Amino acid sequence: MNIIDLKGEVERRYAEVAEGTATCGSLCGCTDNAEGLALAFGYTSEDLAGLPEGTNLGLSCGNPQAVADLVEGQTVLDLGSGAGFDALIAARKVGPTGRVIGVDMTDAMLSKARANAERAGLSQVEFRKGDIEALPVEDDSVDVALSNCVLNLASDKDRAFAEVYRVLKPGGRLAVSDMAWEAEPLAEVRKDLEAIVGCIGGALVLDDYVDRLGRAGFVEVRVDRHPDAARTMIEVSGTTPPPGVDQLLSVNITAIK
Repeated sequence: MNIIDLKGEVERRYAEVAEGTATCGSLCGCTDNAEGLALAFGYTSEDLAGLPEGTNLGLSCGNPQAVADLVEGQTVLDLGSGAGFDALIAARKVGPTGRVIGVDMTDAMLSKARANAERAGLSQVEFRKGDIEALPVEDDSVDVALSNCVLNLASDKDRAFAEVYRVLKPGGRLAVSDMAWEAEPLAEVRKDLEAIVGCIGGALVLDDYVDRLGRAGFVEVRVDRHPDAARTMIEVSGTTPPPGVDQLLSVNITAIK
């Protein structure tokens, strides 16, 4: 499948999630127990309190909020913002003097996120249509870039990392939760569409992930490995474990521009 077709398939599948017509088991941490999954990843009851119904779609594979160090007044970018889960939590943390920009390529997700922000009364958050490989965001304008289980879906990860670097202010922080492999998985996993759309097939080997961030210009790259979180995600989603699942990680990664 070429890059254009793959992006179209990812967009189609996640539009189905937003519309409530998807088969949950093939997509990231998608689950009927989205709150339980979020709590297992370290989100607090306070984080989840007051979020409009349908904001948390269970698509997380970790908790970037735990390593983002958000404070009032910051400008935050949420890469692949979905229905607004992390963006709305971030908006409450940066307060009315801060700003949150969510970017997503799926119209159905953007519509859902905007409605959720309005219902939550959070005017400091906005959602823009765009691709994380060509962000609709100004240079040097963002204090913190968040992402939760999205960068593994990028067809050109080097371009995505370069775009994040471009939009961050000097000294700005990247804080992501993502899937990664300890070692290169079998070729059949790399080629399997369900594994790719489900955030596993396109996940980088962790050492390669760190190297690519360095080549993009990031420094102070730090990694927290969470193999149990990866297994939890697969178990709650009902996804058939891929070959080599013992080498699969959920990771929190931070880096500085």
